[in-house]
Amino acid sequence: MKLEQLYNSLKELSEKLGITVLEQSFKNTGIKVKSGFCKVKGQQMLIVDKHKSIYSKVDILASFLSDFTLEDVYIVPAVRDVLDRHKTKIKKDAGADDSIQKPEG
Repeated sequence: MKLEQLYNSLKELSEKLGITVLEQSFKNTGIKVKSGFCKVKGQQMLIVDKHKSIYSKVDILASFLSDFTLEDVYIVPAVRDVLDRHKTKIKKDAGADDSIQKPEG
């Protein structure tokens, strides 16, 4: 699966879970900002720096989504493989600096 297809599939999965994925420019914020999860007026959002490479965007989404329990959700096998690899990687890298901020609870 091409990276663009994988990214779009991960975005669709996020939407199924009720999480909107937004790409925003962080260049002119004047502060150090990372891609991450937030709630705005009760709506769950994952905001991704639009200037990141497609590889980084896939990594951010896959890392975020790998924390969810997804057994009851149909996911294309190639996407599920990526999520499983991220889940394994996160367990191995416990304590390392994450590329996104995870939601609490």
